[in-house]
Amino acid sequence: MLNSKRLWTTTLLLGIAFDILFWKNTPGVSFAIFVALILFSGIRVLAEDDIHPVRRSYWLFLPISFFAVMTFIRAEPMTTFLNYTLTLVFMGFFALSFLGGRWLFYSISDYIAGFLRLGGNALVNGFSFISETRKQREEAGVETKKNNFWPILRGLFIALPVVAIFAGLLSSADLVFAQRMEEFIKLFRLENLPEYIFRGIYILIIAYILVGVLLYAAHKSQDEKLIGEEKPVLAPFLGFTEASIVLGSVLLLFAAFVLVQFQYFFGGQANINIEGFTYAEYARRGFGELVTVAVFSLLLFLGLSSIARREQTSQQKTFSGLGITLVGLVLVMLVSAFQRLTLYETNYGFSRLRAYSHIFMIWLGALLVAVVVLEFLRRQRAFAPAMAFAIIGFAASLNLLSVDGLIVRQNVERSRGGAELDMAYLASLSDDIVPALVDAMDDPGVSRVTREAVAASLVCHRDQTTGRSTDWQSFHLSTWTASRDYAAIKSELDSYSVNNDDWRQHVISPNGAEFDCYDRFTWD
Repeated sequence: MLNSKRLWTTTLLLGIAFDILFWKNTPGVSFAIFVALILFSGIRVLAEDDIHPVRRSYWLFLPISFFAVMTFIRAEPMTTFLNYTLTLVFMGFFALSFLGGRWLFYSISDYIAGFLRLGGNALVNGFSFISETRKQREEAGVETKKNNFWPILRGLFIALPVVAIFAGLLSSADLVFAQRMEEFIKLFRLENLPEYIFRGIYILIIAYILVGVLLYAAHKSQDEKLIGEEKPVLAPFLGFTEASIVLGSVLLLFAAFVLVQFQYFFGGQANINIEGFTYAEYARRGFGELVTVAVFSLLLFLGLSSIARREQTSQQKTFSGLGITLVGLVLVMLVSAFQRLTLYETNYGFSRLRAYSHIFMIWLGALLVAVVVLEFLRRQRAFAPAMAFAIIGFAASLNLLSVDGLIVRQNVERSRGGAELDMAYLASLSDDIVPALVDAMDDPGVSRVTREAVAASLVCHRDQTTGRSTDWQSFHLSTWTASRDYAAIKSELDSYSVNNDDWRQHVISPNGAEFDCYDRFTWD
């Protein structure tokens, strides 16, 4: 049985730490600090009762640490969202497999069921723990000290209005006493009482939830009965012939589509123009459909793999062969989608959505290959970890590449060929753009026109991001780096004037060139 006083004290201190780190503060380094406090305090309080995580669970510290730290390094919205989400998800994995360490063997069903169990236990374990502690103390014959808290509280509630009435009368009788009473009341800042009550309530809620999670890790994470490990959740019921016909029909359709694509692989722009399509019609319209086909093909293959009977070795080999062919054709379609996107970017520039799509397709292709290998090895249960690693790879790629910095670098490079740089779009991005824009200003290969547009982007971005929180809890490396870079080129940026008129903000360069700070187009 865990030490009740130590457990509640630890979680209450964590709740107070949450309040100090996040109340009226923009999240920055505070999130990583809070994650570290939870992990250290949780492991420490359980270790006091000789409860230790297994070695395999410690491997989860790698993704937890990486994504928690990246929350105050990258500022781009999608990257930030994934960093917060994956940190919390892998902390959940750590609690679920604290004593068992079998998180690598989970299926998708295990992930879903595990988080439902963890959430349910977080809500009910606190009450159960209080009841069990009291019961064990009674069975052990430990005399429970009389609780004087409620009588004291009731006495204060009765006394406060009585004292308030007399204080009001005495204040009316003596102005000096009234002044002293007013100064005394100000010490307690009673006008903030609703705020204090609200903060106290969420501190207690956080402490209660953390108690439930720690109790689950201590008592229920050892028994990791994986769904479908001993007996499949859904026994195969579809005949091999039927499944093969479905796969074969899809293969014929995909093969016909791929044959049409080859003329575009080798003809490029010439073939598109012959067919009478513009880049936007060819690239934008087809890209989303091809990625959707790839995702649904993956789901189709996984579904058929789960429900199709393959009782003979020859049937298994045939099914695997059809699956390999299907994935091969889908990979060709992904290459086609990748080329379409590249053509679109060449003519219209890079944006966040296009950058996400580029990286997503690479990891989707890797996941497709992994699925075929697992099917061939008869290790279908390992699909969930493979998908988890693909998600980690996608999110890590966004962090390492710096999406907004990548957009700047690619669009500046595109401007070398004479394309116009959309400085207003760049100015609307996060602080991650600043180092890349400063590098572009120092690049001797950049034209004067592009350099002025880059400087205008920096001026607009600096003007739009002033006045942010400077509290230590909100420290963000991207913001700090941007401030440092702005200070280094302040004199040059100050030579650009910022005008606001008719709901329009624009920048004028020393040469008289005018730049609108707000993007007039929707980037997708």
